[in-house]
Amino acid sequence: MYVCDNCGQESSKWLGKCPSCGQWNTFKEIRIKAASPLPLPDIGRKESSPIPLSEIRADEEPRMDMHDEELNRVLGGGLVPGSLVLLGGEPGIGKSTLILQTVLRLSDKKVLYVSGEESARQLKLRAERLKAHSQPLPGEGGSERMTTSLDVPPRGGAGEGLLVVCDTSLENIFQHIEAEHPDLVVIDSIQTVSTETVESSPGSLSQIRECAAALLKHAKSGGPSTILIGHINKEGTIAGPKVLEHIVDTVLQFEGDQHYLYRILRAQKNRFGSTSELGIYEMRADGLRPVANPSELLLTDNQDGLSGIAIAAAIEGVRPFLIETQALVSTAAYGTAQRSANGFDYRRLNMLLAVLEKRVGFKLAQKDVFLNIAGGLRVTDPAIDLGVIAAILSSNVDTAIEADTALCGEVGLSGEIRPVSRIEQRVAEAQKLGFKRILIPAANLKAINPHDFHITITPCRRVEDAFRALFG
Repeated sequence: MYVCDNCGQESSKWLGKCPSCGQWNTFKEIRIKAASPLPLPDIGRKESSPIPLSEIRADEEPRMDMHDEELNRVLGGGLVPGSLVLLGGEPGIGKSTLILQTVLRLSDKKVLYVSGEESARQLKLRAERLKAHSQPLPGEGGSERMTTSLDVPPRGGAGEGLLVVCDTSLENIFQHIEAEHPDLVVIDSIQTVSTETVESSPGSLSQIRECAAALLKHAKSGGPSTILIGHINKEGTIAGPKVLEHIVDTVLQFEGDQHYLYRILRAQKNRFGSTSELGIYEMRADGLRPVANPSELLLTDNQDGLSGIAIAAAIEGVRPFLIETQALVSTAAYGTAQRSANGFDYRRLNMLLAVLEKRVGFKLAQKDVFLNIAGGLRVTDPAIDLGVIAAILSSNVDTAIEADTALCGEVGLSGEIRPVSRIEQRVAEAQKLGFKRILIPAANLKAINPHDFHITITPCRRVEDAFRALFG
């Protein structure tokens, strides 16, 4: 059989272009072996029959507290029993560290950690690096499949123990689950797990699909909740690729720049909560620390008198925070102007530059423009448009913006400043961090009461109004 490795479309013959997703040269040949189904345990399995919707019970099940406010928020309030969660991210970004430090805190739960990439001793060393107190592992030797107990209590409490097994066989993993009856199973990673019913190497499309489907069937039939750790391919998406995301209940993306300290946890798919939530972590020597107020970390204190810096009030998910937009405008050295943007959409930057030139009259066609979002974050909120063009103009005229001024607003093609969502949260965040003034769209002024805030609110209808308020 030929299967598209982008969307999972099956075909009996090779096709150059996938009729489902439209991608070229994505069909791969897989061998199918007629064999008995996977030896899944018969846990609570019943014969299915149609029943009326009104007779189905939908009681709210208690979620598992992960003892991590950021992770609980992204999951929608905690881990749902019997769910299958996929965590993806680039190599070395901190996926295994995040999961290991999380399960170490689960003192009242029994966790089975299946490692296909690291040995038990490597996990032990990582646990010690996370400042967890543990007992030494047994001596060297033994078979490749070794089950040990880290007995690592969380910080501030005595734990029941974390079970670790180094195995890559799906059939053996199910045997360990039936023998230990854990509350949570962690598979690190799904690309290393294989089953004997498929004749292909571990990490191939057929192996990933069959193993993930078997784990999902086991979780939905009364088994424990399962967390899968997935790899990222060179295109930046979860390897598998979309086949794996369709199977699981929740897809979490762990992203960030390895040269910066901050990591962002996003929910790309969540059947039990919102996908607009966002978790921010700071990478430290003792693990990942949740960041409760990211605005204080993303802003610098030495920006007085520096041009090309503007503070924008952004919202990622449901959390408001202030970010520092930095711009540098200089004369093009080689005749052709360069455009560069880090953490911001490059095409939107070109649109904003065209608005400045066409609607406001600033000649930037023969000038290089470089834009950077400080902290290594990537922001997609259109409300930072006003902060971006303010930073560009500040660098162009070499005039600094007052350090106690924040901005928010979406810029339209005609130069108008369009209203943004959740304006009260943005103004409150700027006030909490000590800003004296904030520029907002004039259309948002009717949605708030300026007397409720101890910060000067300056409404702006067009880009020219914002520039007069900033530079006089």
